[in-house]
Amino acid sequence: MLLRFTKMHGLGNDFVVIDAVTQELSMTPELARRLADRHFGIGCDQILIVEPPSSPDVDFDYRIYNHDGSEVAQCGNGARCFAKFVRDRRLTGKNRLRVRTRSGIITLLVQADGQVTVNMGKPRFEPAEVPFDAPAQALTYRLDAGSQTLEISALSMGNPHAVILVDDVATAAVAELGPLIENHPRFPERVNVGFMAVLDRNTLALRVHERGVGETLACGTGACAAVAAGISRGLLNKRVTVQLSGGALTIEWPGGDAPVMMTGPAATTFLGRIRL
Repeated sequence: MLLRFTKMHGLGNDFVVIDAVTQELSMTPELARRLADRHFGIGCDQILIVEPPSSPDVDFDYRIYNHDGSEVAQCGNGARCFAKFVRDRRLTGKNRLRVRTRSGIITLLVQADGQVTVNMGKPRFEPAEVPFDAPAQALTYRLDAGSQTLEISALSMGNPHAVILVDDVATAAVAELGPLIENHPRFPERVNVGFMAVLDRNTLALRVHERGVGETLACGTGACAAVAAGISRGLLNKRVTVQLSGGALTIEWPGGDAPVMMTGPAATTFLGRIRL
């Protein structure tokens, strides 16, 4: 069987995107790991699956598999690539899309300049909704990781995030602390870990260790989580430029129950076929 795919990226966070609307696909964790392998497969951070709508109130369903084969609920950079993909492949002509993910319905808007704005939903800070083991909701929590005690923010953007404030992302211990926090027992579903440096009230720098992947060049939900955490702590204004290793995203959040809006680019690298 030959499977058509498209290789895409959002600020260097790269994806294999597969149309399961016009071709048959039975995705498994084993197949996801094979496709994502950078030596023996196509190679990517995550696999994105475009599926027919499961209900009349959405345009498509959307599934996401990590490099390690685990299925996750949300991916901001992937959502922007998803919007570009379905338009480029002429699966839709709409500029505004409603897409169902495991975390709920998200709205995607393709701008005239090709940038994509994603309604990422509201951040959730209640520990049970992250999920995170804590007796009560707080702005920050103390977390033991190895020989260090860290101060973190914990929240969900459809997937769990821990955000750590650092002086300089260039010297942050991402490789050391990322895996320790990702697999910390207080995060029963593991966690994405953001290392955030506030440059001014409108700008921050960020590196993200993604669960099941490792450090990536960009993380859309991680950027949203960092901004929401920073705004909640009074460190940032409501519109923030997030500087990631692969480029910049614009994140807006007025606070409260309002959704976080993320705007950034999506790019196609190449199209191909792989024999399964």
